[in-house]
Amino acid sequence: MSPEADPDKEAPLLDHIIELRNRLVRSVVALLVGFLICVSVASHIFEFLTRPLADALGHEEGRRMIFTALYEPFFVYLKIGIYAGLFISFPVIAHQLWRFVAPGLYRNEKAAFRPYLIASPVLFFTGGAMVYYVIMPLAWEFFIAFETPGAADNLPIQLEAKLSEYLALVIKLMFAFGLFFQMPVAITLVARAGLVTADQLARGRKYAVVAMFVFAAVLTPPDVISQVGLAAPGLLLYEISILLARAIGRRRREREAADEA
Repeated sequence: MSPEADPDKEAPLLDHIIELRNRLVRSVVALLVGFLICVSVASHIFEFLTRPLADALGHEEGRRMIFTALYEPFFVYLKIGIYAGLFISFPVIAHQLWRFVAPGLYRNEKAAFRPYLIASPVLFFTGGAMVYYVIMPLAWEFFIAFETPGAADNLPIQLEAKLSEYLALVIKLMFAFGLFFQMPVAITLVARAGLVTADQLARGRKYAVVAMFVFAAVLTPPDVISQVGLAAPGLLLYEISILLARAIGRRRREREAADEA
């Protein structure tokens, strides 16, 4: 065994299974605690999520959100508790996963993975914040512009948003942007593994542009604002990924030259 390897690497299989069970139990407990906390304030969280819509509507009197099934608000609050509970308990779950995997890694591997453990939740939160503060206000104003006041010979067209549909749309947008913002993490991990180089990424830039707009069209509502709002940051993140991959390649070449010397 290498002197840099941790002694836990040769622990018996049963010890690994027990360790995995303990980590899973702690993760489930953290998720349950997060769920109970968030479901108790689910109405306030939903009010926070609907604020961009209220702002787009100008807080007009008579505006409302509806539900068409008796159980709909109950399940909406349950979903809010699950999603928000998973969000606030993610650091604990990630820590438990890291504590299970870390003993099997070498010191240099641990040092390489730690920045990604920090960058991943930060990038996910950044994507969600961009949806809430930038994309949702613009997209909601775009959709509300299709309202018509009506006249003597036709009926008005007015928005009455449905609770479950609104929550599903918001969660879809937040998860789409959050996952899309993981691009630098994924690409740099692939580059660190030697599966792709910065030059290959640069040559594939034109294909990446098309792919990002296709993914944006699939992941977002059918409006130009959401699609461009997802694809444009994706292009920037792709360029950042190329720079990171180039830095990784340069460090690898320096390390190889030092080993040869």
